[in-house]
Amino acid sequence: MSITVEGRPQALLELLWLREAFELRPHGESLPPRLLDTPVTVQDPAVSADTRDEWEAAWPRIWHAAVAHAGQERNPRSFDDLQITAEGSTERADLLRRIVGPSWRDEFGGSAFGYESHTTWTQRGRDAHLAAMPTQIDSQPERRDLSALIPAWLAGLTKIVIIPCSGEFTHRVGENAFLVTAATRENSHSYRRALSTFI
Repeated sequence: MSITVEGRPQALLELLWLREAFELRPHGESLPPRLLDTPVTVQDPAVSADTRDEWEAAWPRIWHAAVAHAGQERNPRSFDDLQITAEGSTERADLLRRIVGPSWRDEFGGSAFGYESHTTWTQRGRDAHLAAMPTQIDSQPERRDLSALIPAWLAGLTKIVIIPCSGEFTHRVGENAFLVTAATRENSHSYRRALSTFI
């Protein structure tokens, strides 16, 4: 039995930070709840209301594309293949896109992330992630709730993607993965309920 747990999905974290730091209110189905750790709001007059409206409209589409990629199993040979492609080649660029997946930066560049709010929030998230890591393997939620994990695995679950959002939230991603909040995974009752949705 092999399950991959993705605890720091970079593209998703960037999108979650951006949504709250710029106070975007995107609409759509299966959008995640608000972050547990709210970042400092970015107050930059250079980011106009029209820009925010454009970002707000694009956010759900980019979110769903990034979630779909985060749910995919990684080809372990991709990094080996990357080493043998020529720097600057189209082949290398295509391979990097497949490894990294879609992100906000593809469409809007990286300037939105050049604020102290992003740097500080990202560091706090890394620190909290490391501090919350179980020191014993039996303390991991997947071990704790093994009896609920096994039927989900038998139904095809191979990847769990965790986002640092509040409340209970579960979203199936393709045939083999699901997205859950850290709060859902930390609570045995809610995690078992989430795992049962995969069956």
